[in-house]
Amino acid sequence: MDPRTEAMATFENNSKAVNSDVITDSTCMKLVYVVYMGALPEGYHSLYHSNKLQEHHAKMLQDVVPRDTSLTKALVTSYKRSFNGFAAYLTNQEQQKLASHEDVVSIFPSRTLWPQTTRSWDFIGLNENVIRNSNTDSSSNIVIGVLDSGIWPESESFNDQGFGPVPQKWRGVCNGGTNFTCNKKLIGARFYSSDTARDTIGHGTHTASTAAGNYVKDASFYGIAQGTARGGAPSARIAAYKVCQGGCREADILAAFDDAIADGVDVITISLGSSVAVDVIYDSISIGSLHAMEKGILTVHSAGNNGFSPGTVISVAPWLMTVGASSIDRGIVAKVVLGNGKTISGKAVNSFKMKGTEFPLVYGKDVRTGDCDELAGSLCSTDCLNSSLVSGKIVLCDSNSGIEEALNAGALGTIVKPGQVPDVSFVVPMSASVLIASDFELVKSYINSTEEAKAIVSTSESMKNSDAPVVASFSSKGPNPIISSILKPDITAPGVEILAAYSPAAPVTDYLKDKRSVEYSVLSGTSMSSPHAAGAAAYVKSAHPDWSPSAIKSALMTTAWRMDPTRHKDAEFSYGSGHINPINATNPGLVYETSREDYIKLLCSIGYSAESIRQLFKDNSIDCSKFKKVDSTNKDDFNYPSMTVKVAEGAPFSATFSRTVTNVGLANSTYTAAVDKSSDCNITVDPQTLSFKQLNEKQSFVVTVKGDRMKSMVSASLVWSDGIHLVRSPIVVY
Repeated sequence: MDPRTEAMATFENNSKAVNSDVITDSTCMKLVYVVYMGALPEGYHSLYHSNKLQEHHAKMLQDVVPRDTSLTKALVTSYKRSFNGFAAYLTNQEQQKLASHEDVVSIFPSRTLWPQTTRSWDFIGLNENVIRNSNTDSSSNIVIGVLDSGIWPESESFNDQGFGPVPQKWRGVCNGGTNFTCNKKLIGARFYSSDTARDTIGHGTHTASTAAGNYVKDASFYGIAQGTARGGAPSARIAAYKVCQGGCREADILAAFDDAIADGVDVITISLGSSVAVDVIYDSISIGSLHAMEKGILTVHSAGNNGFSPGTVISVAPWLMTVGASSIDRGIVAKVVLGNGKTISGKAVNSFKMKGTEFPLVYGKDVRTGDCDELAGSLCSTDCLNSSLVSGKIVLCDSNSGIEEALNAGALGTIVKPGQVPDVSFVVPMSASVLIASDFELVKSYINSTEEAKAIVSTSESMKNSDAPVVASFSSKGPNPIISSILKPDITAPGVEILAAYSPAAPVTDYLKDKRSVEYSVLSGTSMSSPHAAGAAAYVKSAHPDWSPSAIKSALMTTAWRMDPTRHKDAEFSYGSGHINPINATNPGLVYETSREDYIKLLCSIGYSAESIRQLFKDNSIDCSKFKKVDSTNKDDFNYPSMTVKVAEGAPFSATFSRTVTNVGLANSTYTAAVDKSSDCNITVDPQTLSFKQLNEKQSFVVTVKGDRMKSMVSASLVWSDGIHLVRSPIVVY
C-alpha cells in the first residue's frame, strides 16, 4: 500500500479511538479535521490580510456545511500568521468535499499525540566553563520555542538573574493565563485548548529546562543525581507553547507552530508524537516544521519511544532534526542486599530509606489472597496480595506491574522483574528495585533455600556507567517508513535518567497513592533527547547566527561521536550519525546545505504531484517532470548529510550519491576522502580531494556503492579531513 493511502486508512480506522475532538449533533458525528493549504499567499501582510484569510476559511466552510450550522462552532482555529489553513469540526462527507477544493494541500483528522517520555551536558562536552566562556550577546539573543505541556514559571531554572532586556526581534506575548508571569528568561507563553500555560504534567517544564534552563546548584531528586542543573543554552530565552493537556491535539500543535514562527523563535523543540509515522503532508509536526525551516528556524523532534522493532521512528521529514535517546556516563541503581550477604544492583529511582538492616522477604504466590491462583500471586496481580501477610515485608513479584499492588497492599518494599525496558531506571513510589531476569532468579532461589529469607532494598545511588553512550532500548529505530532514502533518526542525544526541572503541581509517578511533589525529577525518553539536541543547536547558532537550519543540522550530524555498531544490531538505524558533540559542531569544517530546491526535488521524486508542491511552497514555477524517482534509479542527489538507499534483496546493487559541501572552516584548505566500511561492497568517491580557496566556497562529489548481493545492510561512512576537521557522513544501503 502507498504510504499516503496507508496513513489515511490508519486515520479513518482509528480516529474515533484516539481523538477526543468529537461532537455529535442530531444527525451525525463530527471530528476535528486539519485543512492544510500550504504557504501564505504571495504578497501576504499579516496586519492587513489576516482577517481576509479567516474570512476565506469561513467561506470555504460555509460551502460544505449545512446552512443551519454555526460557523463559529464549526471553525476551531485559523492558521494565518506563518502558513495557511484551518481546523474545523466536520463530518466525513464534509471533509471529502473540502479535500477537492483547489486551495487544499491535505486534510486529515486532528489526532491526539502524546509526550515521548546534571550530568548529561558534562558528558557530551558542554561543561559549565565552556558555556560561561561562550556567553555572548548572540547567545542571549537566541529564543527556543518549546511546544509541550506548558511550563512552571516559578521554577529556579527559569529565573532571569543576570539577563538583559528581551531581544528586540521578539514579537511574541506572555499570555499564560491567571497568576502567570514571564520575565527576561521566560519571555513568552501561550496556551491552546486550556486556560493556562502553567504545566500540571511536568513534561514541558522538564524539556524546557533541559534545553535552556538557567544554572541551579545542588538540584536533585531527593538527593539522587545531585549536581548543578542547567540547559545546553542557559543564556538563551524560552517561549512556552502549551499544546498538551493530557493528550496533545494536532490542531493545537499547528496553531503553536503558526504562532512560534511569527513570534520570532530561533529553534523549536517538540517531544510529542504518535505510535506510527504518517506521510509528511498529513502530519502536523512535519507541516509546521517545514514552514519553520522556510523562515530559518530549525525544529528538533523526538524519534519516538517504540524502538523494540525496526521501522518505528515517527519523525521522518528531512527538514526535521530527528533525535534518538542514548545513555550518559551516570547510571542510577537501587541495590538489593540479601540475608546471605549477596548484593545485587537493580534499576529504579528509589528515594525511600528502609529503617533497619534487613526485613522479611516473601514471594508473591506465598502471600496471595484466596481468590488468586499461584500465577496471579507470583505476578502480584491486582487485589492478589494479602495485606496482613505482606505488612512490614519485602515482596518478590514476577512482573514490574506488581509494584502498584505491593504499594496498595501495604508492603514495605518490592523486588520485581523488568518490563519492556530493562535498561532504564524509572521513578518508583516505594522502596523497590527492578532486577534483570538472571538476578531475579538468584533472589527466587535464595527464598527457596531458607525458611527465613531476609533482604533490604537500598535508596538509589548514582554510579559510573562506562558503557555509555548506548542507544536506549525504547528509542525508536529506522529505517524511515515513509521516505526510504532519508536516514532516521539523524542523531542521538542523552535521553536516559535525565534530571531536570519539574512542575510541583504534577504527579511524580502514575501511582495514585504517590502524593509527592518535587521541583526536579528524573525522566527518560526521546522526549529528553530532543531538548538536548535543541540546546546544542542553540549553542551552535549562537556561534553562527547567520547559519541556516540545514547548516546547523549538518554541523551537528557530521561532527557526532561515532557509536559502536557491535553494541547496536540496528547500527545507523539506531543512532543515525552518532552521539551529539556540540563543541565540535561549532567548527565542522564543511557543511551540507539543503536548499529549498532540494526539498522540492525530493518531494517530486517520491511521488507528490506538482500541484500539491506548488501549494505547499506557493510557487507556480515548480515542475516535477524534470526529476526522476529516487527509488527507481538509486541515484540520490538530495543534499543531505547522510546517504541512504533501499535496494532489492539478494540481487546485485549499485547506488550513487551526489553531494555538495560548503567550506566553513579554513579559507585555504584541502580535504581528502576516506571510507570506513563493514562489508564487502565497493565504495568509491570522485573526486577524492576537494580544494577550497575561500570561505563559503562550494565543491561537489559523487559516492558510488556497488555490491554483488544485498543480504541485510551496508553500514559504512565517508570522512572528509583536512588534518584538522573530520567531516563524517554515514552511508547505508539496505
